[in-house]
Parts: sequence; structure tokens; C-alpha cells
Amino acid sequence: MTLRHRPWETAADFTIGLKPIPIADWLEGDEADPAARKDALLAARPGLVWAEAQGSRPGQGEALEMVEAALGPAPATPGLPPLYAAARRVPDDLCLMEKRDGAWRLTALSLSAGSFFTAEAVIGRSLAELHGPVTGFADGLLGRVQRIFEGLRPGLVLERRNWTLLNSADLHTPSPVPIRARIGAIAAADAGRALQLRVERQTLRRLPRTGGALFTIRVWLAPLESLAVEPPRLAAFATAWRTAPAAFRAYKRLDLYDGLVEGFLRSVGAPGGDADTHRP
Repeated sequence: MTLRHRPWETAADFTIGLKPIPIADWLEGDEADPAARKDALLAARPGLVWAEAQGSRPGQGEALEMVEAALGPAPATPGLPPLYAAARRVPDDLCLMEKRDGAWRLTALSLSAGSFFTAEAVIGRSLAELHGPVTGFADGLLGRVQRIFEGLRPGLVLERRNWTLLNSADLHTPSPVPIRARIGAIAAADAGRALQLRVERQTLRRLPRTGGALFTIRVWLAPLESLAVEPPRLAAFATAWRTAPAAFRAYKRLDLYDGLVEGFLRSVGAPGGDADTHRP
């Protein structure tokens, strides 16, 4: 997989960063058979990758209609929940948000590339509950995100991107435990291959008939060493890594990789800095 997006080049930390894009650019595609990957996960561990709340089928159906409008009619999939039928068409994870009891809540999701969470653990949660682990979210960003959901207009597509780094080339990473347990076994010389840049490209659209919102998450992966062939991009990553604010670094646990990343950056001639230059 080749990274299509490099969000660290514009922001080293958390930003809402939602920007409008043309409807034609909503879904990026570029996976030959997402249904095969997702069906295998559903068969093996259904609770990790699929969940729906009672009463969400109308919104799911409208989400399927939206995907079909973009990609053409879906093949017949009798018996499948509509949102999962839609998710089989695209590489993205699909999340249905609906306003219930005065709060925007996650009422259905197909999750095949989740970063340290599972469908059964998050179904029914509100925006505040979903983002509770993000340092400072409740104080600084929650109100803005809620206003975005309230003011989202039909026909508008909003996009944002974020990033992290893991020692795993798997799209489906429901738990950090087995991944982090392997960090100590990574040799310094292998860091560029073992460490993966993990980029999420997210979009948000209103469902005009049922009033909900469809949130999509597409994950792109590439080994850290892929940056070495483009010195300007390597330098941008080095700067982002070394200057990311403490809250961002703590939430992403970037500290676990400091020695490996700094060793890699030195080995490929990235300019300046070392692990003790991180901004507090």
C-alpha cells in the first residue's frame, strides 16, 4: 500500500481540520475486493467488526443508498444489514451517527480497520464518550464537533486526516496489547521496515431523509522507510515527530517508539534533532 495522504506535513497534532471536498471525491476506492477482507473478519470475530442499535435500519438504508449513488447499485445481499452491505463495497469503515436523547450517538458501524477499539465496545456511545480518551477533547474540541454535526448540510462532504505510527502492518488492530508487546524485539536496523505509518482519511456527510450522519474512515499504511526516498517528506515527518505536543504524543504513545524512530531518522540522514528535542 502507498500512502495517499501525509497529514503530518500540515499538522503535527490533533486538529478538527474538516474541509469541504467535491462529492465526486468522497470515496477513494483502490482496493480490489474489500468484501472478501471484511467478510472474513465478520465470520471470525463478528463482535469486533459489526454492531447495530435497535431502530438504526432506516438510517443504514439511506447510507446504502448514498454509497450506491456514488458507485452504482450494489449486488443483491439478502439478509445483510444495509450498512454492512454498503461497507462491503468500499475499503472504508462506515459509522452511522444519529441524534438520540439529545446526543449524537453511534448507532451502527462496520469496523474492519479500527485502531485499538471494537464495534461491540463503542456501539451506542455519544460523541463525548467516543472521544473521552483524547486528552483535552472535552474542554477544547467537543463543542466544535457537536456544532459541526448540528450544522452539517445535505450535499456537503467534509474531510479530515490524522496519523500515528505502529509496529503492525495489519489494518485490523483491535487491541494494542499484542502489538506493543513486540516493540522490544525490533532491532534498530529493522525499524524502517517494522514501523508502519498509519494514516486515517475521514469523511462526514448528512443523511438528508433520516437526519443522521455517515462517518467514513479509510486507513492507509506504509513502512516508515518509504519516506527515505523523498527527502522533503522525510524532513517534514522528522519535524512533526519531534515537535508534536505532549498531549498528542501521550495519547498516541509515540514515546514507545522514540528510540527506534530516532535511530531510523539518523540512519537515513534526516536533518537535526534527537529524542530529547520533543516539545513539552
